[in-house]
Amino acid sequence: MRSQGAGLFAYAIVYLAFLYVPVLFLPLFSFNNSMFIAFPLSGFTTQWYSQMWADAAVSHALFNSLKVGAAAALVSTMLAIPAARALTRYRVPGGASMLAFVNLPLFIPEIVLGISLLILLNATAIPLSLLTVALGHIVVCVPFAITVLVSRFEGFDKSLEEASLDLGENGWMTFWRVTFPLALPGIVSSLLLSFMVSFDDFLIAYFLAGSDVTLPIYIWGQLRFPYKLPSVLALGAFILFVSTVLVVFAEWVRSRGLDHRKHKMVGA
Repeated sequence: MRSQGAGLFAYAIVYLAFLYVPVLFLPLFSFNNSMFIAFPLSGFTTQWYSQMWADAAVSHALFNSLKVGAAAALVSTMLAIPAARALTRYRVPGGASMLAFVNLPLFIPEIVLGISLLILLNATAIPLSLLTVALGHIVVCVPFAITVLVSRFEGFDKSLEEASLDLGENGWMTFWRVTFPLALPGIVSSLLLSFMVSFDDFLIAYFLAGSDVTLPIYIWGQLRFPYKLPSVLALGAFILFVSTVLVVFAEWVRSRGLDHRKHKMVGA
C-alpha cells in the first residue's frame, strides 16, 4: 500500500510538472532583456511591462474583456442559482438528463460552438458586438456556475427555510434572509470562476466580437509582429498571475463555506 501511494504521488508530480512547467517560461521570458526567446537570458528588465501599460490598445481591449466578463459572470450566476437550488432541493423529473444537457457546451469543441453561434446570430440579423460575445460566454459559463452552486446547495438544511416560512416570511424574503447568506460563498466562487472563463476565452470571442477586440483577440493579433512579442509575453504573464490568484481565491471561498457548514453539522 505504501509503495502504491508513493507511485501515485510520483505520477501526480510528473503530471502537474508536464502541465505547468512550460507555463512558467512565460513570466521568465517576460523579464528577459532581449526581443528573442532563447537561453541564456541576456539580462533582467521590466521595460516590457512598462510598454504594455503605456499601450492604449491594451487598455481598450482589457476594458472590453472586463465588461464582457462581468456581464457573463453576473448573468450566468443569476441563471444558475434557481437551477442549482431546484436540482438539489426537489426531485425534478429528468433532473440528471437536464443537468447533462446544460453541461453539453463543456464537451463541444469551442470552435464548433463559436461557428454555430455565429450562424445563428447571422440568421437572426443580430450585429456582432461585445453583447454577442457576452451571450456566447454565458452559454459556456452557465455549466460552470451550476456545478459550483450544486456543490454548495448539496446537503443544504431545509429546516432553516421551513422555520422561516413557519414564522411568517414569504418565499422571497426567506431566500434573501436565509438561503442567500448561506449560499453566498458558492455564489462568490461562481462569479469569480465564470468571470475567468469569460475573460480567458478566445475562440468564441474571435467569432462573435465583430470589430470589437477583447484581450485574448488583441494578443492573437499582436503575435504577427515579432517586435511586439516581449510585450505580449509580459501581458500573458500578468493575465496568468491574476487568473491564478482569482481561481485560488474562488476555490478558497467555496471550500471555506463548505467547511463552515460541516462544523455546524458536527456541532449540532
